[in-house]
Amino acid sequence: METDLRLESSLWIGNKRYRAVLTGWHLKWTEADKKNGDKKTVSVPVAEVVGVENGRVEILPQKSVEDTDKDFTGGRSRSTYGLLWSLGRTQFSCPSRVLRDQWTNHLRTALKTHSPLRPHRLLVFINPFGGKKKGREIYHSLVAPLFELAGISSHVIVTERANQARDHLLKKDLTGFDGVVCVGGDGMFSEVLHGLIGRTQQEAGLCETDPAVTLQPCPLHIGIIPAGSTDCVCYATVGVIDPVSSALHIIIGDSQPLDVCSVHHASTLVRYSVSLVGYGFYGDVLAESEKHRWMGPLRYDYSGTVVYLSNRSYAGIVQYLPADPLLSSPKDKTRCLSGCNVCSRSTERLFPHTSDSGSLYSSHFSQYSNDSEGEWVSVEGRFRCVSITCMSSSCARSPLGLSPSAHLADGTGDLILVWDTHPLSFLKFLYRHTSTQDQFDLPFVEVHRVKAVRFSLPDGREEEVHEGIGELNRAIEEREYVDTVSRNGSQQQLAQSVVERETMNEHKTVASILCGLCCKKTPAVSVWNCDGEILPFTEIFCRIHGQLVRLYARGIEDGAAMQNCSQESDKNKSRCITYK
Repeated sequence: METDLRLESSLWIGNKRYRAVLTGWHLKWTEADKKNGDKKTVSVPVAEVVGVENGRVEILPQKSVEDTDKDFTGGRSRSTYGLLWSLGRTQFSCPSRVLRDQWTNHLRTALKTHSPLRPHRLLVFINPFGGKKKGREIYHSLVAPLFELAGISSHVIVTERANQARDHLLKKDLTGFDGVVCVGGDGMFSEVLHGLIGRTQQEAGLCETDPAVTLQPCPLHIGIIPAGSTDCVCYATVGVIDPVSSALHIIIGDSQPLDVCSVHHASTLVRYSVSLVGYGFYGDVLAESEKHRWMGPLRYDYSGTVVYLSNRSYAGIVQYLPADPLLSSPKDKTRCLSGCNVCSRSTERLFPHTSDSGSLYSSHFSQYSNDSEGEWVSVEGRFRCVSITCMSSSCARSPLGLSPSAHLADGTGDLILVWDTHPLSFLKFLYRHTSTQDQFDLPFVEVHRVKAVRFSLPDGREEEVHEGIGELNRAIEEREYVDTVSRNGSQQQLAQSVVERETMNEHKTVASILCGLCCKKTPAVSVWNCDGEILPFTEIFCRIHGQLVRLYARGIEDGAAMQNCSQESDKNKSRCITYK
């Protein structure tokens, strides 16, 4: 329902005169010099207006301002083709400067009144080493001009070492910031995630290392500007890897809640995850890829081939706490899209009869205690892989993801069990991730919607675990050394160190490949891949925390748009309906 009329007058767009009307929620303009049947009306929601500036203004690719007394320029965001968003620009001319000032003031007031979630001040972290090392260029050339148009002030920090963003969020004063933006890939997002969750629990006086503690949701939103080698979180929550689209979602204040999985070992917090906690195949691929970091992103393809040919499976005991099957199912063929009904109903369930977000899970606390052991389901055997994900984990190579029907904010995760099977059958499972075929429609694959998961080893495997962890710690130390050099040293030092290490290990790599191809013996234990990081523990406990953080996103807008986006990605642009 429209509010009372706020402003109405004649405006010119180019050489045409329009009758413009600004109400509480919409800006409309209609051609004034045509007959009623031929008049065209354009209606723009105030929520889609990015900003307003006096004069004739160009924003992208480079900002320029022509200062004129009677003109003002407005920008808005809208997606027309696929999921890509772009900035539209419209230049209005007024009969007088006084009227021009009235329009700009009224529009700015409308933005503040009817877009309360829009950020005004942001803390921005840029990873200059991620992906193709273009984080700074992407931010300053594409994102910063949009923030300036929207009237957003930014405090920018270019990180120089690993975990700098996390440490800053844990220790520095965050007063006055509406959100935190990370320019980088999934690694930079993980730093921000850990920093914000940790800071929030500190201020709430909660011990986040205790797996039984109900965590406090974070008050600050997180924005992601994709600029990394992997941007899985951005892809799964926006549907496209595009810095301009992500920046526009931030500007208009879109808000997407997100579930988070906490990973514990022996009652101690190890890490948080939002996309993948994987044991077996996915853990082995990550561990193998650490030996070949000099290959860049190609190391994942190479390592995946090596691990597949090694034909490994691992013994384990998996216990899980099932979610309510009446609410949703990982096999129901639904997609978590913008405005998802399952996630909306989950908000009411997770926050019952209270506006205090700190009550999250309070009414369901007992389900994680020892008193509820009878509800747990336990399976034991040999697995190709064990995976837990809080989202579809879709990406460009796997458009539907690890679990196509997973939800972003329903307070559950999907547990995927792939039992030991013939190598060709496992290859079929892997191949189906790259197509629209159902990877769960195989006799050796199980998927369960869960609230918590435990993984342990059968009796008699402790010595093998200690030996495996010793090798893992040496690999982690080597990776941390390389990361430190890459952040603080020169590229020449990094290249030299990598070459030296790879030369020393070349014969070991060849031997490992031959062993995988020719020998039946496999390692007794695998490692856990937690959002691209290797965990130094085998036995873990995972708990899903519903809607623990919020992103500047709105979810994937519709299923058809995903297909359109892939078909038209070669155009690298989407046409916005703009007001000019």
